[in-house]
Amino acid sequence: MRAKTVLPAVAMTAVSMVLTLAVVVMWLGTAVPWPIALVVGLGIDGGWLATLAYERRLAAQGDTNRAVTTVGWSFGLLATGVLAAHALTAEEAAGAWLAVAWLPLAAKALWLVHGLWERTALTPVALDAIRGIQQEARDEAAVARARLRAEAATEETRLTAVTQAGARVARVQARTAQTLSAAWSTLETARAGEDTGRALTSVTARVTPGVTPRWELPVWGPTEPVASRSLEAAPTLTDEALDVLVDEIRTSETPALSYREMAARFRAAGHSASEVRLRAAWKRVA
Repeated sequence: MRAKTVLPAVAMTAVSMVLTLAVVVMWLGTAVPWPIALVVGLGIDGGWLATLAYERRLAAQGDTNRAVTTVGWSFGLLATGVLAAHALTAEEAAGAWLAVAWLPLAAKALWLVHGLWERTALTPVALDAIRGIQQEARDEAAVARARLRAEAATEETRLTAVTQAGARVARVQARTAQTLSAAWSTLETARAGEDTGRALTSVTARVTPGVTPRWELPVWGPTEPVASRSLEAAPTLTDEALDVLVDEIRTSETPALSYREMAARFRAAGHSASEVRLRAAWKRVA
């Protein structure tokens, strides 16, 4: 993985240094002796390479130096400026020279990318742990989505069933009301009819002399609920009396009766006691 970032940077650096040295020798060789032009080109490349080496040493120690970084980018800009100036003054292939003038800056940028990769690189163990965490999160999200979809489908089915049942109940109630209304109308018609009234009067006994009882319609409306009878309406037995009754009923036969048989005979005899008291009395005497 390290070679994917360092090899392009090394290749770009070598190409830019060769181009810089060649351009300086060709460009300045016409104005000054070629050894001087060679020294100038090697100086630019040497300064560029020296600052790069120092930056790499600091990066290996986990440190940076802003001054060294500034000097390195200055050499890169100088090399780019030399290539651009040569391209602008060249009589032949000016466009080609101008197209490669950015190579020193590109090499610097590749080394910057490589340094960022080194600062953010993780060990295989850490990468495996991260992949495991991500896979676990994806699994949990998938399970949660499936659970939500299942719950939504279940709720939809329940609501559909409740709605259909409610609709059926409403239809039955409507039909029942319609039937009752028709029956009530028939009764009312029969009651209000003149011939029917005379026929009903003829078969109805007189309650008061000279008064013909009127046939009334049955009451159709709400009824009052009958009050429930309390289980403890009878006088409450004391614990001693309850124990005596339970023991008499239990030992009335041989072998002794079970609790259920005793309780059934106790209530059949008209006695009254709560289930808790009756069972407590059974435990005391049994």
